[in-house]
Amino acid sequence: MESFSNVIQPSTGKQPWKDHPLKGRWRTDIFFNENPVILELGCGRGEYTTGLASRFPQNNFIGVDIKGARMWRGAKTANEGKMPNVAFLRTRIEFIDLHFAEDETDEIWLTFPDPHAGKRNSNKRLTCPWFLNKYRGFLKDNGIIHLKTDSTELFEYTLKLVELNNLRLVSYTRDLYGESHTSDILLIKTHYESQFLKKGLKINYLSFRLNKNRLITDGAQASNG
Repeated sequence: MESFSNVIQPSTGKQPWKDHPLKGRWRTDIFFNENPVILELGCGRGEYTTGLASRFPQNNFIGVDIKGARMWRGAKTANEGKMPNVAFLRTRIEFIDLHFAEDETDEIWLTFPDPHAGKRNSNKRLTCPWFLNKYRGFLKDNGIIHLKTDSTELFEYTLKLVELNNLRLVSYTRDLYGESHTSDILLIKTHYESQFLKKGLKINYLSFRLNKNRLITDGAQASNG
């Protein structure tokens, strides 16, 4: 991993809560352009990061994950393909706001994140209010969040949050491959997605716009206004 110039691995010191030096400088110091920056959080092997980057060379893509063994595959693919619009950041998603400044990113992809099944674990999901409010800090106003998941529980939970917080729903389906889609960006398959499809599982997809000035709350609070 250390041999890849497109991989950023913050050192794990005694003060992990401090802002990273690249915060606010991804375009100038990493990509050397002013193009849109799109994140894939929990990128795993980076199939979506590299897949999107090859389709949209006019945009910058950053895959974020804590597991270096998986991320290595995506970083290697980007290096071998000479993809200057791809970078990888190795960090926990809990610390994501320490690495990006206000309005620094344009979109977020969440591809098959851990669904954290069960109501008591809902506050660990990458679409829970705690995380969505973190994203508000560095995502441009009305930036799009995409979710692909095989988990019906995570999909329905996220859809409910979108509705209760009056967020703008862009698109959704409970059976991505059972419907026709004009955009092939939804058909990029991750390693785990291919396994899910072989088992006959349906893939859910949801995209919505996140209002920068609207605090996201959970269902009980949102239903009370």
